[in-house]
Amino acid sequence: MSDTNGNGGEAPQTAQPRLTVLAQYTKDLSFENPNAPRTLGPQQTQPNLSVQINVNARQLAPTDYEVSLMLEGGAGQGADTLFKFELNYAGVLRIENFPAEQIQPIVMIEGPRLLFPFARQIIADAVRSGSYPPLYIDPIDFQSLYLQRLAAAGGQAPQTHNA
Repeated sequence: MSDTNGNGGEAPQTAQPRLTVLAQYTKDLSFENPNAPRTLGPQQTQPNLSVQINVNARQLAPTDYEVSLMLEGGAGQGADTLFKFELNYAGVLRIENFPAEQIQPIVMIEGPRLLFPFARQIIADAVRSGSYPPLYIDPIDFQSLYLQRLAAAGGQAPQTHNA
């Protein structure tokens, strides 16, 4: 059975919106354990943990975007630093058949949401390999992060960089 548009002709086929992860990879990873082995024993107090995250994107081709998650953090401070880490984890997304006004939110919200679990595991493994309990970073609300960046930019969408 074929669809008709009321004029006896075939209805036009609408291409389905599609988001595809073409690749994901570690661009840069650094783990520092500056005071080992002195700091490897049982801790008397809960260390001061900090984690910062930033999302960047750049357009590689008309439908392809590289999304980068930058995660930085550590435990302890100064002479009592237990560890520090920096991770730049990225992926290439192909975004097809979405309205133009939806591209930026997809790149800056859905892209990081898809990549985050993998970046989180890399950090947990690096911290565990440093002889500490794995650090499982809490889930991140990338929509709120995007809206904060949008507000900080005065209502203009954060820019992606063209290659």
